[in-house]
Amino acid sequence: MSAQPQPLPEPTPTRPSSPRAWILAVRPKTLGASVVPVAVGSAVAKIEGEFQPAIAFACLAAALLLQVAANLINDVIDFLKGIDTEIRRGPRRVTQHGLIPAPTVLRAAGLATALAACVGAYLVWSGGLPILVIGITAILAAAAYSAGPFPLASHGLGELAAFVFFGVIAVTGTTYLHTGSFSSCAFLASLPVAALVTNLMVVNNLRDIESDRAVGKRTLAVRVGERATRAGYGGLLGLAYAGPLLLWVEEPTRLGIFLPWLSLPLAASLGLGIVRARESEAFERALVGTARLHLVYGALLVAGLLW
Repeated sequence: MSAQPQPLPEPTPTRPSSPRAWILAVRPKTLGASVVPVAVGSAVAKIEGEFQPAIAFACLAAALLLQVAANLINDVIDFLKGIDTEIRRGPRRVTQHGLIPAPTVLRAAGLATALAACVGAYLVWSGGLPILVIGITAILAAAAYSAGPFPLASHGLGELAAFVFFGVIAVTGTTYLHTGSFSSCAFLASLPVAALVTNLMVVNNLRDIESDRAVGKRTLAVRVGERATRAGYGGLLGLAYAGPLLLWVEEPTRLGIFLPWLSLPLAASLGLGIVRARESEAFERALVGTARLHLVYGALLVAGLLW
C-alpha cells in the first residue's frame, strides 16, 4: 500500500535576489544534457558533408528551451503534489521554498515552451513531417515528465524518457535536420550520449529514493531498489564506453572515435562513488561529476568524429 501524501510544506520567508532564484529554477548544471546531443548530431552531419550552422543553432535553442520548460514544470508540480518536502536531499526548489510563486514559474515554463515552438516551426519548415512529429512528441514529453494524468517520472519511465529524447532522438533528429536522412552512424553515436544523460536521472532518483518512496512517487529507483539502481548506473557507463567500438565497426577509418576512452578514469571514479554514496554531499558530488562526464565525453566524441 502506498504511503499517504505528506502535507504540503510551507514556503520559507527567506528570498534570494530574483536572478539567483531563477538560476536555481532553471538548473544550469543540467543544461549540458541539451548541448551534447546537438553537438554530436551536428558532428555526424559534418562528416556526412551536410553541416548547416543555422540548423545547429536552432536545434540547440529548441533543446535548451524545452529542457528549461521541463525543469520549471517539475519544480512546480513536485511541490503541488507534496513530493518536494523537507526530507528531500537534493538542491533547493524555488516553489517549495517560496522563492518564486508557482503561477510565475508556470508562466515562465509556458513562455519557454512557446519560444521552443517558434524555433521548432523553422525546424519543421526545414525538416518536414518527421520533425513535426518529433517536435510535438518532445513538447508533450517535457510536460508529461512531471504533469498530466500519467506523469512519466512517477511511473518509473523518467530514465527511459531521458534515454530516448535527450539521447537517441536528439542526436539522430539533429543529424536528420542537417542531412535529410536518418543514418546508422547517428544512431550509434546517440547511444553513449543517451547512456550518460540517463545516468543523471539515475543519480537524482537514487538520491531521492527515500523521500520519493515516502510520498508514493514510484520512480524506477523506488521500484527496483538501491542495489539495482547502483548497478544500472554501472551498466549505462558500460554502454557508453562500448559506444566507440560500435562506431568503429560503422566507421573503421575514424580512429579518433576512441578519444572518449580518455575519460575512463573519471567514469571509474564516478562508478565507485555511486557504489559508496549514502549521504547528500556524496550524491551531489556524483550528480555534478556525472554532468561533467557527459560534457567531457561529448566533447571528446565530437572531436573524434571530426578528426
